[in-house]
Amino acid sequence: MATMTSGRHGIIRVGRRPGRDRGDVRAQRNSLRRTVFLVPGIALLGLLGVYPLIQLVWMAFHRVTSATINSGPWEWVGLDNFVQGFQLGETGPAITRTLVVVAIVTVFGMVGGFAAAVALRTSGWWSSALLALMVFVWALPPVVNGSVWKFLLSDNGLVNAIVMALGRSTPIPFLYDTNWALLSVAFVGAFAVIPFNALVFRAALLAVDPEIFEAAALDGVNRWGEVRHIMMPSVRPTSLVLLVLTMVYAFRSFDFIFVMTYGGPGTATNTLPFLGFLQAFARFNFGYGAATSVLAVIVVLVLAVIYARSIRKEEA
Repeated sequence: MATMTSGRHGIIRVGRRPGRDRGDVRAQRNSLRRTVFLVPGIALLGLLGVYPLIQLVWMAFHRVTSATINSGPWEWVGLDNFVQGFQLGETGPAITRTLVVVAIVTVFGMVGGFAAAVALRTSGWWSSALLALMVFVWALPPVVNGSVWKFLLSDNGLVNAIVMALGRSTPIPFLYDTNWALLSVAFVGAFAVIPFNALVFRAALLAVDPEIFEAAALDGVNRWGEVRHIMMPSVRPTSLVLLVLTMVYAFRSFDFIFVMTYGGPGTATNTLPFLGFLQAFARFNFGYGAATSVLAVIVVLVLAVIYARSIRKEEA
């Protein structure tokens, strides 16, 4: 862009240097190119992510059943779907079960992942074998993983065979007792998330300068001292991010419940996401199920905001 200055013979037009102009044009082209590349991603995100979310919230405030889902307009019911869930005694217990699952998966997933990362940090055939096994477990589809655990935890499964070999007279009802079923599903969820957490923790530990461990060894620090004073402080920034991710994973617990217990026995393993699924796709009360799912979405959104702030703080 040219600028104007006043001189002795009137206004004089002063042009910018050609190199600077070319730089501005190149910057504009790069900005336009980035915008063009973003358009398909934004369009897909809006189509597959934002639009279904808006539709879900809209359904939560209407009476939508199998008879009315393809006809409109839907009847507006306000907060009735949300209130009905608590009045019928379904939403409150489901929230409690969800919190139990989140607590078990988060604690065992974080502790187990860190312990595995410490073990995998050392070199040797057994650490390589353990790493390969954990990657294999992590890569298994949840349906396959859940089916394997359903077999292992059955009355004639491997776990009960070991328990009865140790002296117990009857098998433990892992999958059909109201208390054991929820614990079993939560344990399998924790077992499934440990490999991912271990790989993330291991990457953080490998970034620690080896000279720090050598200096600690010269000072006589034992293995527990290395874990407490070197490894745990080193993974602290990673731990916060991983904690939020693990909580989100636990809160979305659905796959293992669907395969192992289908919400039973009774309602013993009906967590919030699975309850929403049953209400919408088993009872065909889509408005009611959407209201339950909206509650789950709100919690996930809160965790997503915490995760984003943690990432920003770590990158600062």
